[in-house]
Amino acid sequence: MRVWGDYAAFHRPEMKVERVSYDVMTPSAARGVLEAVYWKPQFQWIIDRIRVLRPIRFTQVRRNEISAKIPAVPVETAMEEGRGSLGVHVEENRQQRAARILRDVEYVIEAHLEVLDPTEKDGSRLEHPEAKHLEAFRRRAAKGQYFHHPYLGCREFPANFELVDRERVSWPCPEELQGERDLGYMLLDIGYVEDPQGPIVESSRGRRLRAEPRFFRARLVDGVLDVPTVAAGAR
Repeated sequence: MRVWGDYAAFHRPEMKVERVSYDVMTPSAARGVLEAVYWKPQFQWIIDRIRVLRPIRFTQVRRNEISAKIPAVPVETAMEEGRGSLGVHVEENRQQRAARILRDVEYVIEAHLEVLDPTEKDGSRLEHPEAKHLEAFRRRAAKGQYFHHPYLGCREFPANFELVDRERVSWPCPEELQGERDLGYMLLDIGYVEDPQGPIVESSRGRRLRAEPRFFRARLVDGVLDVPTVAAGAR
């Protein structure tokens, strides 16, 4: 899938105060774009590689953010009782933060899907679940359909997208991206490990899990970022 947009921000987790974007789209952001178009709990998207089609350009912006969030306890109480006072006063919690974001971006996402559960809702077993889900994704992407609008790191940066056939299209590498470029450690994904003190994750059948970020050493070779599997590249 080819995606592009005027701006993008794939925030580095080590930058706590000011927002600084990675040089290119992260695998987790690429997966989020695909899931926005088509996703089912029976499978997961695996990102294979990301192609950068435009030179890497940064720009500086200043954005208004809020420094507070609604606590979980009042939300749970309001859900149980059906009433409650929930909200954040923007004027009292507004703060300005600088951000270093990308501009004029364009990528090609190459991915495949892995089936986690080959059964339907009625309990019947699919003969070719990969083909079924992949064909559904292709139909939706070709028509420009999505569950929610894909975005490039932040919801305020919407992504345009189109389905492409990698067997028929050759992607030229921008001149300044030719060769090898070390991008340092990049977020690969967020994994979950068993933790008796962790929160109960809804999709884990009541198990207590702890979120664990996984990183890999990102290298851009002729504009192509090869994404390792979790087993091979996580640390």
